[in-house]
Amino acid sequence: MRLRDVLEVMHSRGYTVLLMLLALPFCTPIPLPGLSGPFGLVIAFISLRLALGRKPWLPARLLDTQLPPKFFPRFLAATQRLLRWLERFLKPRLGHLVRWPVARRFIGATVCVCGLLMTLPVPIPFSNGLPALAVVLFAAAMLEEDGYFAIAGAGMFLLALAFFAAILWGGAELVDFLKEAFGNVFKPDDAPAAQP
Repeated sequence: MRLRDVLEVMHSRGYTVLLMLLALPFCTPIPLPGLSGPFGLVIAFISLRLALGRKPWLPARLLDTQLPPKFFPRFLAATQRLLRWLERFLKPRLGHLVRWPVARRFIGATVCVCGLLMTLPVPIPFSNGLPALAVVLFAAAMLEEDGYFAIAGAGMFLLALAFFAAILWGGAELVDFLKEAFGNVFKPDDAPAAQP
């Protein structure tokens, strides 16, 4: 089966389902830096076109990628709990938050940022999981026109931004601390000797 075949079966919802499929494996505390880069770039590319108000699109080379026969059974087994949770709570409500063109562009831009965050090589727990979960929530909201899930996705996106901001701030503080603690260790002592 090719990726193109999957999208054709899903019809107009194909790319939204694809966003969810690409993000679901990363909804775990443990980051997957080797895989999150290319998956995040594809998520960012698809959602960027949504943000620009254009139809989602992927290059033919990606669309013709052959999927292994055991891909979907393994994928469903790995994400069964989350899919059951989504199925239990998803339903059409506050649909205007998803159908409104401005809101869809906002969702596209937000998912694009999440995809880019997933590409960052940060070997810290939840560095992939928070943006990936935001993508899943937004994709689920678009699939079922569920405004509550769109709000939850926005909240998860803000949490992901706060998480990465804390990492950035913590890294800067660590650098300052190391400079203060060990800054003079590697500098030559040029100070003149004190006169008796």
